[in-house]
Amino acid sequence: MTDRLDVIDSANRLGVFLRDRRQRLDPAALGFGGRRRTPGLRREEVAQRAHISATWYTWLEQGRGGAPSPRVLDSLAEALMMTEAEREHLFLVAIGRPPKSRAAGRDGISRRLQRFLDAMPVIPATIATSTWDIIGWNRAAQLALTDYAALPPGERNILRRMFLDPTTRAAQIDWESVARFLVATFRAETARAGEADRAAELVTELTGKSDDFARMWIENDVHTTGEGAKTIRHAVVGEITFEFSSFAIDGRPDLKMMIYNPAGDRDLEKMRQLCGSA
Repeated sequence: MTDRLDVIDSANRLGVFLRDRRQRLDPAALGFGGRRRTPGLRREEVAQRAHISATWYTWLEQGRGGAPSPRVLDSLAEALMMTEAEREHLFLVAIGRPPKSRAAGRDGISRRLQRFLDAMPVIPATIATSTWDIIGWNRAAQLALTDYAALPPGERNILRRMFLDPTTRAAQIDWESVARFLVATFRAETARAGEADRAAELVTELTGKSDDFARMWIENDVHTTGEGAKTIRHAVVGEITFEFSSFAIDGRPDLKMMIYNPAGDRDLEKMRQLCGSA
C-alpha cells in the first residue's frame, strides 16, 4: 500500500502540494467560519481567494486540470499564502520551470542583509538586480565606488553610469573590458531572471544614448558574473585593485551580491585609510 501511495503522490506532485498547503491554513484567520470535519480551507475557499472556478481547482488537486498558467500559479501562491521558496516549488512541480522574479527587490533589501553588508567595514559590497540596479550597499562601497545614497534611484544603475557618466568611465583603468563584462552579464542574467521587458527598455535607452553600448550589444556576448579583478582610480587614495566575487541570494534569483576584496596589502591599506578618514 505504501508503495502504491508513493507512486500516486509522485504522479500528482502538484495536487499533493496544493492540498498540503490548503490544509495548513487557518480558516478563521482568513475570515471563513463554519464547522469543519477536516483541517484547513475548503477547496472552494481556495478557489474563491485565487479567483478561479472551484471545479478547476478541484481538478488541479486531482491531477486532471491541465497545466495552469503562470498567472494562475501566482494567484494560487497568494491565495495559499506561500513563501518565496514554496512559490518557486509550486511553479517547478506545475510547469517545470521557476517563476519570474518579483520586481519588488528593486525597492530595497532586508535589514538582515543590510547588517551583513555593514559588517564589512573596509570591503565594498553591493546588492544588484539582474539589470544592474544597485539596491543595497555598505559604507565602504559608498566611499570607494559610488555614493549611491546621493543619487536618485534611477541613476543607481551601473550600466547607465558606465556608459553615460564621464566620471565613472574615467575611474576605470580598463573601461572597455569592464563595460563588455557588464553588457554580457546583463544579457545573460536578465534572460535567466525573466526580465525581458525591463531589459528591452534599458537597451533601447542606452542604444540611443551610447554608440559604445550599441556596438557591444550587437555582438551578443554572454557571461556569468562569477569573479575577477578590476582596478579603479580613486580621487583620494589613487589606484585600488579589487578582486570581486558574485554570490547568489537564496530565494531571490533576480539579485546578486558583489564583494570587492582589496587585492593586496597596499590596496587594503588604502581602503583602511579611506574608510577611516571619512
